[in-house]
Parts: sequence; structure tokens; C-alpha cells
Amino acid sequence: MRSGFAVVYHPDYVAPLPDAHRFPMPKFKILRDLLIKDGVIEPEQIFAPELPDLDLIQLVHTPEYVQAYCNGTLEYKAQRRIGLPWSKALAHRTQIAIGGTILAAKLALNYGCACNTAGGTHHAFPSYGSGFCIFNDLAIAARVLQQLGLVKQILIIDCDVHQGDGTAYIFQDDSSVFTFSMHCEANFPGRKQQSDLDVPLPIGLDDDGYLQILASYLGDLLTQVKPDLVLFDAGVDTHVSDRLGKLSLTDWGIYRRERMVLSTCKAGGYPVASVIGGGYGKDISALVYRHSLLHRAAQEVYH
Repeated sequence: MRSGFAVVYHPDYVAPLPDAHRFPMPKFKILRDLLIKDGVIEPEQIFAPELPDLDLIQLVHTPEYVQAYCNGTLEYKAQRRIGLPWSKALAHRTQIAIGGTILAAKLALNYGCACNTAGGTHHAFPSYGSGFCIFNDLAIAARVLQQLGLVKQILIIDCDVHQGDGTAYIFQDDSSVFTFSMHCEANFPGRKQQSDLDVPLPIGLDDDGYLQILASYLGDLLTQVKPDLVLFDAGVDTHVSDRLGKLSLTDWGIYRRERMVLSTCKAGGYPVASVIGGGYGKDISALVYRHSLLHRAAQEVYH
């Protein structure tokens, strides 16, 4: 395994979607450009994913749901549950996102760390989508790498402000994938699923309180699971200014969180593939900077 980190970027992530103030798609290109401008990454570190076969998506999701969504025949009620109206461009972008997380997982095995510039759709269940999540890229990547024989045991560290309920449900009876979710207790989803380890957090928790709790679990978790691969959902909706959060982390707190997770994984020799997860706000520049903290931390830890 080489020492360093790779970045997965999706050139198709440029078309805005409805309600862009809450779910701004141009942020992915802005993120890539910011990382290059600030010298966090070099162009040769960037890899582009391929569109995955639907068979790979169906390792996690039912064929009926996959076909209905990709073909544009998903009923209106199901689209409302997702929260995003169907379009051909969105369906294509969704599949590319999955390819990106699969590629990041593969690259992590070679480089030690790989960071996706998207991903983290952890609210998607096998037969339906929810909470802006259509297909569960983390679960699909886990299944694909296991099917390829590249890994056996996987640990999912989900630090998005919302519980990874879809991921928890998908792997509820599968001991080969350990799900850890550290989330705000009084936030979406209203009905929580049972992860292998859930850590509900109180409203308004600040940097120091958050990091102390994470540190109390992280090392023991890695030692217990001994994963061949860690999948890290680095959602920044934990930020104090996030419109859909309820915690009070600052930029510095989020950066310290990313460094803690990545440095602990590196110290233990565990490869880690990261996705940017959730983040919602009108100020796209501020939001993109928060997402860039994952990549900045990776550059510090692995270079």
C-alpha cells in the first residue's frame, strides 16, 4: 500500500437542481477547484469514476426500485419521500456518485486514503430512497469490494449529523459490515434504525464535547472490528450554521474531527475511503470550504 491520498472528482456534477439553495450541486466543481487553487491536491491526484452497472447497485437495492428510478417510472409518492424530483440528469449524477465511492474504496486500498468529492447517501433503503438519498453509495461500495474479494470486514464510521438509518437497516444482520453512527438525537430521521453502535448527541453540542465523545469510541472501535477497509461519512451538517443541523461545531472542530478519524486509521494501518456527506446552506463558498476540510486533513495526515 502506497502512502498518500487520492481524490475522486465527478465532472458531471455541474448541473444545478431545483431548490439549489438547500442542495447546491455546483459545489462539487467549486470544491475541486478550491482544492487545486489552495494547493491541497495536485491534478495528478484526481481520478474520475465510471458509471457502474445496474447489477452493482442491485447488490443492495431491489431490481424493481433500481429499474423504476433509472427509467424514470418511479411513482410520485416515492419521489416525494426522496425529496428530489426525478430527471435524467439527476439519475445519471446519482449513478456517477456511486461509481465515485466504489472507486474511492478501491483507491484507499492502494494509497491508504481516498476522498470522494461527493457521496454519503446513507438514508437510502433497499426498496426506496429518503432524505435526498436515492441509492446508498456506502452500502453499494461495501458490497462491491466484498464481492470482488478485495476486503472481508468493513467498518462504516458515519459522522453526519443525521443517523445513517438506511445503512444501519441494510447491514442489520450482516456481521461483516459494522455500522457506527454518531448523530444528533433530535434530528431526522424521526424513526431511527439500530446501527451496530449508535451514539446520539444532544442538541447544541460544541467542538470539545463532540471530539471528546468521538475519541472515547474511535480507537476501541477500530481495535474491536479490525476492518480491512473503513468507510468514513464526513458530513459537515454538524456545523453551527447548517440549516439542517442542530449541533454547534465550528470549522476548526470539523477539521479536528477529520484529522482524528484519519490519523487514527492511519496509525492502525487501516485504509480509509471518505465521502463528504451532508451540508446545507445558502452560502455555497462557506459550505464548500467546510467540505474541503476533509481533504485538507487528509493532505496533512497522509503527506
